[in-house]
Amino acid sequence: MAPRLSRGTCPDAELRADELNRLVGELTPFLESSPASAHPWCAGAVVLAGRGGTVALHEAVGWAVRYRGYDERADRGVELPRGQWVPMRPDTVFDLASLTKLFTAVVAVRRLEPDREVAAYVPEFAAAGKRRITVRQLLDHTSGLRPELPFHDHADARDRARLLWEEEPVAAPGGTRIYSDLNLIALQHALERETGESVDALVREEITGPLGMHDTRYNPPASWLPRIAATEDQRRPWGRLDRGMLRGSVHDENAYAMGGVAGHAGLFSTAWDLALLCRSLLDTGGPRPGHRGYPGFETDAAWFMGALAGRGAAGHTGFTGTSLVIDPATDSFLVLLANSVHPCRLWRDGSAPRAAVGTRFARALGVV
Repeated sequence: MAPRLSRGTCPDAELRADELNRLVGELTPFLESSPASAHPWCAGAVVLAGRGGTVALHEAVGWAVRYRGYDERADRGVELPRGQWVPMRPDTVFDLASLTKLFTAVVAVRRLEPDREVAAYVPEFAAAGKRRITVRQLLDHTSGLRPELPFHDHADARDRARLLWEEEPVAAPGGTRIYSDLNLIALQHALERETGESVDALVREEITGPLGMHDTRYNPPASWLPRIAATEDQRRPWGRLDRGMLRGSVHDENAYAMGGVAGHAGLFSTAWDLALLCRSLLDTGGPRPGHRGYPGFETDAAWFMGALAGRGAAGHTGFTGTSLVIDPATDSFLVLLANSVHPCRLWRDGSAPRAAVGTRFARALGVV
């Protein structure tokens, strides 16, 4: 059953209006260059904040499309004529990048046994010292696998899979945490082998369909294009492929090579749809009723949560400028979606805006 969410006021959500009303203001300095930064952090953003079943803030700032390209010699964005700039709207659709991992993790917890070895689902995965890696170790990034592999260099799906089968862990499984796309790609293989269904079908059956997330999917149709935020002028050497300015096509090169559907990246969504996911997770206490906790999520990460960290908050970020945080202690949620790789990933400059927004929301909650 889809969670109930409605727009309401700060009193409805038991939030301090004076603080919440300043939250969007925390973002605006990051939309333009400044003495502290030669580049804007993003061209535009959508922010949503709520508590209980009430969304008290859902606003857009800046531009979904501003640039037609990037001039690497001058290190500047090449702007479109002003009349062609597309403003951000609350219902703007974003390339979620690594927020996709959360969807894969939720499905994995529902469909796979966390303490079972991955090789039990995908025997080929056992090669090169990976036999003892478990589903749980993939979920919490303790498999020992490196962050990524160049799947985009291989047109054949069998060659891409062989890269993963032949990959040897760089650290002993079960020890050091190494954040890795490979973990979620391996989970994708395990899910598809176990269920006989593709990961996009599983996400639709387990999450987006039941929760009524109608604006969330892989490979958005052409009819969505007017609502989609642009990402990057993707070219070598900063990119791994030469694809030009991207809008509506997945930014991640490996996900693109996989047809836009991957365990680590590829989903597009809106702030409201992500709020539905947040509300569902808060309602159930985790990805599966009876299974407490949030596998696949970062916990108490001050670098992007700000003052929300340290209280059991859980969340995640995406390379394109996306993030979400849920705080079980206050039954609250915060979604920030931005196009911080528009026009080029070289302009990305940390997570200061995410942390600032998190701290302002913590003040609105009255926890700091």
